[in-house]
Parts: sequence; structure tokens; C-alpha cells
Amino acid sequence: MDLEQRITRIEALDAIRTLKHRYLNACDLKEVESIRACFAEGEIDIDYGPIGRFSDRDSFIELYRQLACHERVKDLHHGSNPEIELISDTEATGRWGLFYFNLDAESGATLQLSGVYYDRYRRLDGHWKIVATRFERLQELASPAVT
Repeated sequence: MDLEQRITRIEALDAIRTLKHRYLNACDLKEVESIRACFAEGEIDIDYGPIGRFSDRDSFIELYRQLACHERVKDLHHGSNPEIELISDTEATGRWGLFYFNLDAESGATLQLSGVYYDRYRRLDGHWKIVATRFERLQELASPAVT
């Protein structure tokens, strides 16, 4: 691999890491349009298990708005241990660990979970986008509302 190819590879890996971090931060900050922009337009595959499976970003965004876009909902998505593999100049896969914490600030109920994201990325119009993602829960701990 020559120097130019190595630089291109490093830039692609960095762009994909930045994309995933942008997605996780946007979820925490309830930045709906930033979340939408992380996914490719058209047909995609979002499989979040019990939360649902979605074939386009807009149906996922609608459920996200219903579940998360409330002042009382406080979320923390902490992605770690990325393993990104470039398949080609325009295709990549990734595996990420996730620690998630959710607080209902009104009731005091909490949810902690850990799991793994399995992602597929595509470079479209010069930008990396998520075209498929699946989340597999590994552990979950829920605490009921404080009375």
C-alpha cells in the first residue's frame, strides 16, 4: 500500500468513527436532524431488537421522537472498542461496544444496558453513512420509579 492509499484509509476510518460518535452524541442531545443525517437515504436496515426494525431512516426517527424527545428523558450512549473494516473505497463494516444509561427524570426510573452494534457503512457523495445497523443486548439492569 502506497502512502496515498494509507492516508485515504486512515481518513476513511476516522470519518466512520466520527460518524458513529456524531450519531451517539445526537441521540443524547435529542438532535433529530443530526441523527437522520447519519443514515443513508432510501432503503436501509435498522434492527434494534425489541425497540423495532426499520427499513428507512424516517420511520426510525418517528419512533425516536416518540420515545426519547421529552424533557424528562435523559440518555447517555457511550460507544467504545470500535473495530472497523474497510471492504472497499465505499463500503465498510463496524462493531462497537455500547454502554447505555437512561433516566426518567420525573419518576426516577433508570435503565442500564450494554451490548454491541454491528454496522455497515457506505460512502455516498463523499460522505460515510450508516446503511445497516443491528444492536444486540448483552446485559440489562432496570430500576423502577422512585416512590
